Amino acid sequence: MQDSEPIEYFFSLASPWTYLGSREFEKLIDRTRKPVKFKPIDLGKVIVAAGGKQLKDRPAPVQAYRLVELARWRELRKIDLVLWPKYFGADQSLSHRMVLAAVEMEANVFPFLHAVSEAKWAFERDVGDPSVLQEIAESTGLDGAALRHAADKPSISEEERKLTDEAIDRSVFGAPFYIYRGEPFWGQDRLDQLEAAIVGRRAPITGRE
Repeated sequence: MQDSEPIEYFFSLASPWTYLGSREFEKLIDRTRKPVKFKPIDLGKVIVAAGGKQLKDRPAPVQAYRLVELARWRELRKIDLVLWPKYFGADQSLSHRMVLAAVEMEANVFPFLHAVSEAKWAFERDVGDPSVLQEIAESTGLDGAALRHAADKPSISEEERKLTDEAIDRSVFGAPFYIYRGEPFWGQDRLDQLEAAIVGRRAPITGRE
């Protein structure tokens, strides 16, 4: 009998690390057939609440090393990625609310997630622009106009806020962040560890003795 325990996927489409791991995560889901709870978050709020610093406030050596790591993973994943895209600071709220609306409609949201991230990090498009997001949604087989409309529902906005609060309450401190059976996995470079936990190659680890 298939284990129906879902993977809780906390992510931000503002994060290049979400982009780097997006397709690899979908492949993991295809292999394991696990259900996913999609949980977009306000990454800036989550990082600060956890005691971290916004990118601009981090020490210069840390910022420089981030670029080195991004370039390495760009090569490893064999994808296009602009280290400082033109619309780096674009507001991600609408894209996140469109994801939640798509989930509510029981649509396959992975193509939209990939396409929004790629639009920002590879093609330097303004993914804070509603018309751009509608076009991206249409290109992935979704009803872009319907998603834009649904994204403005008060219930969707409230869900967006609650997910960020939940992330803070559950000690999420970055993105992507996966939780499976109560065990946290931070970063797209932990997908192998997540899969090992899913297929039962080891017992859960909580960090507490």
